[in-house]
Amino acid sequence: MSFGVLIYPGVEELDFQGPWEMLGMWHTYAGGPAPLLVARSLDPVRCAHGMRVLPDADFSCAPALTHLLVPGGFAAFDEMQQTDLMAFVRRCANAGATLMSVCSGSFILLAAGVLAGRRASTNWKVVNRLREAGVEVIEQRYTQDGPVWTSAGVSAGIDMLLAYIARTQGEAVAGQVQLHAEYFPEGRLYGPVPDGLARPAYVDGGS
Repeated sequence: MSFGVLIYPGVEELDFQGPWEMLGMWHTYAGGPAPLLVARSLDPVRCAHGMRVLPDADFSCAPALTHLLVPGGFAAFDEMQQTDLMAFVRRCANAGATLMSVCSGSFILLAAGVLAGRRASTNWKVVNRLREAGVEVIEQRYTQDGPVWTSAGVSAGIDMLLAYIARTQGEAVAGQVQLHAEYFPEGRLYGPVPDGLARPAYVDGGS
């Protein structure tokens, strides 16, 4: 397996860092693939909250990938207009890679044609926008539809990666990853919902 994680200017940090941590634990403790960061160039990438990250490979020199994870952030709506990034995602899809998105990374998959006829999850803020684009949106932490996995916002990518590992490698391997990451969410909700907003549907009963 070769697991690529796409990054681009303005990408939301935890969208890729959370899954990256799960991948790293999988690699270290259970023989999973070593992930690599892929960007349009090898220049440092400044993320949404100021972190600067060094890619491992650019679009032209990235190896053939069996998996590609596409994180989101507000910048995803600009990146879905970029022909080089779209061509790279389509190249991976056409080669049969498993495609994953976190948060608004779903819109990059949408623009690349990956979500045609598929169900998907996305950040609660843009659920209606994805529905209006013709996608059957599932308001859950993550959704699998064939070789495409999509998650809700930001931290949900961690849950998606654990579920993917459990589905493909078995729950014992996923359990090792979860234990070493010490990831056992307590499910506590802090404070009331601000005026004008609503809790994501999955918080109140989805999975």
